[in-house]
Amino acid sequence: MLVLVAPGQGAQTPGFLTPWLDLPGAAERLAAWSDALGLDLAHYGTQADADAIRDTAVAQPLLVAAGLLSAAALGDVTPGAVAGHSVGEITAAAFAGVLDDTAALTLVRKRGLAMADAAAITQTGMSALLGGDPDTTVAHLEKLGLTPANVNGAGQIVAAGTLEQLAALEADKPEGVRRVVALKVAGAFHTVHMAPAVEALAKAAEDLTPADPRVTYVSNRDGQTVASGTEVVSRLVGQVANPVRWDLCMETFQKLGATALIEVCPGGTLTGLAKRALPGVTTLALKTPDDLDAARELIAEHGAA
Repeated sequence: MLVLVAPGQGAQTPGFLTPWLDLPGAAERLAAWSDALGLDLAHYGTQADADAIRDTAVAQPLLVAAGLLSAAALGDVTPGAVAGHSVGEITAAAFAGVLDDTAALTLVRKRGLAMADAAAITQTGMSALLGGDPDTTVAHLEKLGLTPANVNGAGQIVAAGTLEQLAALEADKPEGVRRVVALKVAGAFHTVHMAPAVEALAKAAEDLTPADPRVTYVSNRDGQTVASGTEVVSRLVGQVANPVRWDLCMETFQKLGATALIEVCPGGTLTGLAKRALPGVTTLALKTPDDLDAARELIAEHGAA
């Protein structure tokens, strides 16, 4: 059984879209999306530097556009299940047919702007903690006033909070944690600091007409499968200020009988977690179009087309 997943913010790197725009129709499709959003996605995906694409309002639509482009390049594929990490959930909603591509990109554009506005209120950030016992780590973070914003499994938890709280974490790591790595994001996403963005996104969601998922949709709020399009959108709104439980998503993949996992562009982060947490599951990250042939072979073996 094939699982198709989409990464979240921080996966982007300068120029990562460049080779994808050589595919037939890709540049035209991206140009049409850019016009619809009022954002030059081709520029940000091929020419902009790391600081420019770190901007939340840019990074989020760029990541969803990249996921949609790379998935389309695979051909007409029906995975057994789909899921996304953080903003990748909007990409997954498009994979599942809950939102069409234009609706997904319009929603993520509003999400990125709302979260950028919320992040500007207080100086906040996020740091990944590698290693350690999850219960011990979570208790330590709460003692410092930090939120375990991403519980990713495979020995990784992401803490979020003010810059002062994150500095205290650097000086006082939880027992067993090997490293604390600051992430390339502009705020404390999936925490109470994003509450203003929830209100803005809820208003934006009123304009949507979601369909029920055509394939199994796994929610990163709790790892549960969701069969209602309305419920998927409700969760997309709420997850902006709630922790991501990717560990529970991977547990669900296992229960569903996953045998292969493909991560759309810019792939790498989620396949890395899956390699450690899902032994026996074949993984593949779509980084460039050179990965497409191997992905199609994997689909032929593990998925329906």
